[in-house]
Amino acid sequence: MITRRRGNYARRIAIATQAERERWELAKKRVRSVLTRHTIANHRTLEQKIADAGPTNQRINPHALTTAFKMMESTGELLERKEANGCWLYLNTAPAELIQERFAAQLPLWQLTQQQSLTMRLGQALEIAVYRAMRSAPASRFLGAYPDLHDHDDSSLYSKEEPPSSLDGNSLPGKQKLDFVLSHPISGWAGIEVKNKREWMYPSNSDVREFLAKCLALEAVPVLIARRIPFVTFRLLSPCGLVIHQTFNQRFPTSEGALVSRLREKTLLGYHDIRLGNDPDGRLNKFIGTNLPKILPEARSRFDLYRDLLEAYARGNMPYEEFAARVRRRQLGVDEDHDDPDEESDTSDYDY
Repeated sequence: MITRRRGNYARRIAIATQAERERWELAKKRVRSVLTRHTIANHRTLEQKIADAGPTNQRINPHALTTAFKMMESTGELLERKEANGCWLYLNTAPAELIQERFAAQLPLWQLTQQQSLTMRLGQALEIAVYRAMRSAPASRFLGAYPDLHDHDDSSLYSKEEPPSSLDGNSLPGKQKLDFVLSHPISGWAGIEVKNKREWMYPSNSDVREFLAKCLALEAVPVLIARRIPFVTFRLLSPCGLVIHQTFNQRFPTSEGALVSRLREKTLLGYHDIRLGNDPDGRLNKFIGTNLPKILPEARSRFDLYRDLLEAYARGNMPYEEFAARVRRRQLGVDEDHDDPDEESDTSDYDY
């Protein structure tokens, strides 16, 4: 499901700026256009075609797209069908026979993408690319490994040696693990989490909050690597010490070439960004080998400075709105408990 955050939908509409209303109108226009051609599509396909593709000035981020969906559903223009762990949308003017025909063409392919035997290998595909990048980086010291990469192809899972759940006396609860742990001579430990998902990583995403909680427990600077990360995540969490890298592609095992060809088809799921294999590209190599070592010391300073707010937010003791407001005020160097009633506070960068 495209990112949804709990909140007062009616209030959000009521206090929207003119710019937000214009973006929602553009989003609705693009939804109508895509569904007129596609007839019925799941959230991920609409997200791909509207948030990831199209003219740059007409791309609508998932949070705004979700609001447009709700607006169209409230008037009855957009209808919803939930099936196979997916939410499928279509216009109320679409012929019933065509809806069923198009749904039948896409559903089996969607179901293949939901099989655990594939999703686990998807996770490994990007993890291995990161692992290879760290191995090739000069003077890189890290924990976590794939020892049998040369023993078989990627049609089956590789073995993973997880990093320890205890570092310098700090421990993760239960069976929690980070994907990798990196050692830096100045900033100390960094925890690396790799998310090879189609979902955009918003600050309220459970994966993001759980990752932050793990890094806080181990006192490791958090490093998030994912396909797509919206501006609000950069704007809110980078000042708090989170290091972020977008891949802009979802990795698939090389052995799934035939499946990927079908997934890329415009008339089916339309995932045009998929890349085959687990070798790191130039951007990932540069991030791991050049950029990351340089920015970790400053990230450590920010992580320590905002640790109290991160702790409260990641562990569910502080709602998003309060967390975002306190981060903003701390950045400005003003009273963190209240906004100055005599000054207008621009919260647009943190709202979604």
